[in-house]
Amino acid sequence: MDTIAKFQSTLETKDKFETIKPGWTIRVNQRIKEGEKTRVQAFEGMVISRKHGTEAGATITVRKVTDNIGVEKTFPIYLPSIESVKVVRKAKVRRAKLYYLRDKTTKEIRKKLRTEQPKVITAASKKKKAAEEVSQ
Repeated sequence: MDTIAKFQSTLETKDKFETIKPGWTIRVNQRIKEGEKTRVQAFEGMVISRKHGTEAGATITVRKVTDNIGVEKTFPIYLPSIESVKVVRKAKVRRAKLYYLRDKTTKEIRKKLRTEQPKVITAASKKKKAAEEVSQ
């Protein structure tokens, strides 16, 4: 087995960005070492690109706006210092790379994205579903 195939086989289980898609807002917790101390730093922003699939050099670019200044950070998906990745908001977009968002304001971006509404299960919907199951 050559070294590249061996390296890729060890990486298969460590991809924390596995289901992340462009347009989603995520929070990435990363271990930062300062001198002798280590701490966890969170970076929350929108995924604007995902490159190179699941290969060893694959990256994901996250963008956030702080004090009207856009900040982008590119994370290698197999970076060992990444503690966790949490999805904050899901949005449906029509492009794989969202570089055009660099020129837009936050208000324009919110209008452009279609956020997916969480499914709310009420007592009425449970009764309706039970009635449908009985009739079948």
